[in-house]
Amino acid sequence: MNIATALTETSDTFLMAALVVACAVVIRRDVAMRLLACMACLSLLSLSAHLANFSALIRIIDILTASTPVILAVIFQTDLRRTLLALGRRTKVTTESDEYIETVEEILKALRDMSDKQIGALIVLVRHSTIEHLIQVGTEIDAKVTSELLNSIFLPYSPIHDGAVIIEKGKLTKAGCVLPLSQNPDIAKSFGTRHRAALGLSELSDCHVVVVSEETGKISHVHEAKITYDVEHGDLRRILKKVLAVRPQP
Repeated sequence: MNIATALTETSDTFLMAALVVACAVVIRRDVAMRLLACMACLSLLSLSAHLANFSALIRIIDILTASTPVILAVIFQTDLRRTLLALGRRTKVTTESDEYIETVEEILKALRDMSDKQIGALIVLVRHSTIEHLIQVGTEIDAKVTSELLNSIFLPYSPIHDGAVIIEKGKLTKAGCVLPLSQNPDIAKSFGTRHRAALGLSELSDCHVVVVSEETGKISHVHEAKITYDVEHGDLRRILKKVLAVRPQP
């Protein structure tokens, strides 16, 4: 095989690599550079194999190249699922009614109380995608959101204090729920079960999750598999208002 043909085939591989990396940046930015490095190495290996006319190695590279879509689907299965759930979703923002503002303030008051007393808490704010298939156990409540109710649920002697509270459409619908734990190996070892559960659910849905650390009293916000630790109350108010104001279009 001549050099021109080898360069043509390698350029084709490199262009495909660039397209793959562009998709990776959209889906998950933190692995895009590592993926780019792997694809660049594959392109260089392909060029070397064609120049040296290593037929066996060329076949292996061709198989790897053809299998790239399947490999990517496995690597990004969680992110693809979340992206597909978001496609075609239509939303509208409601006006700031008295009830909506009251719910935000009640949640904030409960979070401040639990943070000051270092009481662990896990609050899930459901947005558009259903999470019924992702949560286990859980006690049906269907009550108005109040700081007193949230505080009583997460008191250490409460039988359901270890689970998560679900807030959907402005109401507290369930408590004591068990969430799927994240299997991400890059999670800081200092994060406990509550933080891992919050990350696990956010990897599989568009929920926002608020966590109060039992050890430090710090409040964390988790969304789209990203965690913001020690969130200020002003930022937390903006997040809650944004999340609770959005309703699915019928």
